[in-house]
Amino acid sequence: MDIVIIVASLIGFVALTLGTALFVAGEFSLTALERSTISDDLARRGDRRARSVDRAHRELSFQLSAAQLGITITTLITGYIAEPVLARIFNPILDAVKIPESWQAGVSLALALVIATSLSMVLGELVPKNLAIAKPLAVARATAGPMSAFATMFKHAINGLNGTANRLVRRLGVEPTEELQSARSAAELSVLVRNSALHGEMDADTAALVDRSLRFGDLSAEDLMTPRVRVESLEPGDSVHDLIEASSSTGHSRFLVAPDGDLDNLIGVVHIKQAFTVPAREHSTTPLRSIARPVTRVPDSLDGDALMDRISADGLEVCVVVDEYGGTAGIVTSEDIIEEILGNVTDEHDDEESEVARVGNGFRCAGLLRLDEVQDAVGYRAPDGAYETLGGLVMFVLRRIPEVGDVVDLPVRKSTSDTDRGEPPQRWRATVVRMDARRVDQVWLTIVDNETTGDAHG
Repeated sequence: MDIVIIVASLIGFVALTLGTALFVAGEFSLTALERSTISDDLARRGDRRARSVDRAHRELSFQLSAAQLGITITTLITGYIAEPVLARIFNPILDAVKIPESWQAGVSLALALVIATSLSMVLGELVPKNLAIAKPLAVARATAGPMSAFATMFKHAINGLNGTANRLVRRLGVEPTEELQSARSAAELSVLVRNSALHGEMDADTAALVDRSLRFGDLSAEDLMTPRVRVESLEPGDSVHDLIEASSSTGHSRFLVAPDGDLDNLIGVVHIKQAFTVPAREHSTTPLRSIARPVTRVPDSLDGDALMDRISADGLEVCVVVDEYGGTAGIVTSEDIIEEILGNVTDEHDDEESEVARVGNGFRCAGLLRLDEVQDAVGYRAPDGAYETLGGLVMFVLRRIPEVGDVVDLPVRKSTSDTDRGEPPQRWRATVVRMDARRVDQVWLTIVDNETTGDAHG
């Protein structure tokens, strides 16, 4: 009779451990599943299991409560059955190794507790948890049916426990939800894209395109504009012939029209295509003020998405960016927006000099590069401060107008990985290579620790 009881108890222990594994696997698979994955499976297969997974995920809070109740019940019964049975099995073994009889009860019970708990944890919790995280959809399809049946059977008990928990959560100022939120922020999607590229699940060019598209909405007109110092303008009294000559020499198609080059007192904007509306014999006598069109003005704080709408609504596809003092800060064209998403786009009229180029043991960078673009191109992470561009940062560190040959050690921002490893951040040095009047035009960046003697001018 004792053997029958022991065998039955061991069978019960295994069955209850499998029950615990079922509930654990169901719980982790439902929380690991994305809503889109479930919808795709439902649309593709549409079978009973797919519908069960969909229904369980829509009432996730209830299903997780059912899983917790099932885990608690099976674990308690497992301990109640397994520990005394295992203790009885160990008694003869303890007799054989000459353990004093007064110690046997305590030792056998301790061994039974350790073994029963270890087996239940490994087989009933850790193994199914890892399977559910690795294959959430397959595990959810296998467990959704039994989980739903158990939840229906103990519906009233689960609702009572869930209701009590929800009331306590509301007392803490949090409103419970039945479903997991599946939406992702642009920053979270950018992280997913970069990780996909890192693990080879997305090619680098596609990842860069998607990442730039996601970050575009966070940029402002100030980030996207061509600064005032680089804007070409024409005089209101200049002729259409002058417009054609300026377009031929610069490669630009749009020009602001302003008296004496005063961009704060704009007349409008002209496009080279307007020259074709004027008879050739009148090119030299038609002033630009007569064909200039009003230009859209936007604040420098306008976000990228809104700016795109403004530019696309304007036939000339250009906006003037106005700073907080009402002055002209620069212009944004459709090409600026396209290049922000697609990367540098050049044609036969563009200057072929790259904004970032590898030179010797460093990088030659344009001074007007935004610091987030510098980070993407070479890896230098600048701290937040009263500057937007690489040239502005050099000027900020020097605290004067830079001169060609000036060398500065740039401040760095510690990354989380550096802090976690206890390593100092990588140090960078900037050498001013070229100035454009009072503006830093070209900078040579090198990593200080790896620096060797080289020609900063490349």
